[in-house]
Amino acid sequence: MHALEKVRAAVGELDQLPLPGGGGTIERWRALAGRGREDLSVARLAEGHADARAILHELVHDVPAGLLGVWAAQPDLLRAEPDGDGWVLRGEKAWCSGSLAIDRALVTATAPDGPRLFVVGPGGLEIVPGSWTPMGMEATRSDTLVFDGVRVGADDAVGGPGAYVDRPGFGHGGCGVAAVWWGGADGVVDALRRAAARPGAPDDVLAALGEATAGLEAAWAALATAATEIDAHPGDRDRADRRALSVRLTVERAARHALDVTTRALGASALCHQPEHAARVADLTVYLSQMHPFRSAVVLGRAVVEGSGRP
Repeated sequence: MHALEKVRAAVGELDQLPLPGGGGTIERWRALAGRGREDLSVARLAEGHADARAILHELVHDVPAGLLGVWAAQPDLLRAEPDGDGWVLRGEKAWCSGSLAIDRALVTATAPDGPRLFVVGPGGLEIVPGSWTPMGMEATRSDTLVFDGVRVGADDAVGGPGAYVDRPGFGHGGCGVAAVWWGGADGVVDALRRAAARPGAPDDVLAALGEATAGLEAAWAALATAATEIDAHPGDRDRADRRALSVRLTVERAARHALDVTTRALGASALCHQPEHAARVADLTVYLSQMHPFRSAVVLGRAVVEGSGRP
């Protein structure tokens, strides 16, 4: 079954996930991590749907039926121009996961009064040929799309200028993505677990499994602590932003370490003769690359110096 078909089949289940900050945040992340462990492309689309619903709930907007996504990269490349009682969108939007196959997407664009968020359907959009040729995560179909004068009604504008990034849930959602990374890394380590369970497994394999396990357990503890804090202080935006930076850096480092020790211990053989494992490695490598750890660390360091969002 194709990734999009799998996500569509799970929409009803995804719609029942607890919303961030409602007391069941860790259950939400555990479910997302489980999907990441199974298939990162499916999990990416599932997380986008779940995040879109959380955003609309937080910004008090009706939730459309069907499979949803969030297309929020590079808002400056897509312009929103007032047009009567609605808006016209012109430009391009990269990293549109689900591309033309999802039912609705939350799309960021830059308007004269600042960045805005809109609910947009795939009608009237065109794919930039060759814009999605990745080494992994291919099934997400994260094409670059062209918006050539796409009109959206006034009811499709979500919140006001800056509403998307100014809400506490922006950080909560970033932690949710980290939970998917964690699940993907845990799936990659399965190859180490199998190798370590064989009679006479060499010490380097056992050591690699120990290192990967320690890193992932520490990262999950960070996610669990963050979930508890979010449920206790769901509306604290400063704390949410700093927490998201810390959690994402922690999980990204643990996931990359798991990739590294697994590859060093198992060598080329696992990548060349275990296609499911090789696909997991490729998917996780691509997915983690959306994170900019140096940039995030700079922002977190500045927040520490300024005392912003101190736990």
